[in-house]
Amino acid sequence: MKKILKIFLVFILFSSTINSQKVDDKKVLIMWGGWEGHKPQLFVKYVSEWLEKMDYKYVVSKKLEDYTNFKYLSQFDLIIQSVTMSELSENQEKGLLTAINSGVGIAGAHGGIADSFRKQTNYQFMIGGQWVEHPGKIKKFTVNFLKDELTEGLNDFEIETEQYYMHYDPNIEIIATSKFDGKPFSPNNTDFLLDPTWIDGVVMPVAWKKRYGLGKVFNVSIGHDPEEFKKHTDAWKLLTRGFIWAMRD
Repeated sequence: MKKILKIFLVFILFSSTINSQKVDDKKVLIMWGGWEGHKPQLFVKYVSEWLEKMDYKYVVSKKLEDYTNFKYLSQFDLIIQSVTMSELSENQEKGLLTAINSGVGIAGAHGGIADSFRKQTNYQFMIGGQWVEHPGKIKKFTVNFLKDELTEGLNDFEIETEQYYMHYDPNIEIIATSKFDGKPFSPNNTDFLLDPTWIDGVVMPVAWKKRYGLGKVFNVSIGHDPEEFKKHTDAWKLLTRGFIWAMRD
């Protein structure tokens, strides 16, 4: 009887060790760069602090050339990306998409993920959408949470930031939304006023999750200034829950 109990205790200890390794061994690549207006360095700072608090291993890179190396990317469980208005080479796009398809997750916020590579439509297909406009630029609107495991216990909140109008894949799982008004605004890079009555009342995704092959994708469109995630606790909770969800199983 003692022998059986001893074997059972050893088995439990071994199982616990294996399970703890599965958590502790998670490794994240933070890729940043592109347009400085989105303060990618500040975003990296906040994310790095959180990863350290969670005891996740991580690597910070500004070299998109890393995306060409599938073997290198395969060692990571998640890519957190903060790159706006940049461009991928054919090999960089291929390497990244192959990695996500094989099970590496990808997640990010605002233009760092949904306006990263305007010319790469295969990348946009993987992410599930692309920014096209922010009517009214910085404005106040309400983020409304839908029922989902990632939004449990979170409360709708009002935020002042860029409200992203997206072209998106109907295959995404929308977990947060906002509603557009029909107030006149100046279109991007123009000085004339437009009366957008046709978008009055349009409900647009603010956050979504989706699959791409074996990989998981998480996107949230707020975060024009990373400080928004510090000012709004539930926004930060959503972002970090999205990181955890998108990690390789």
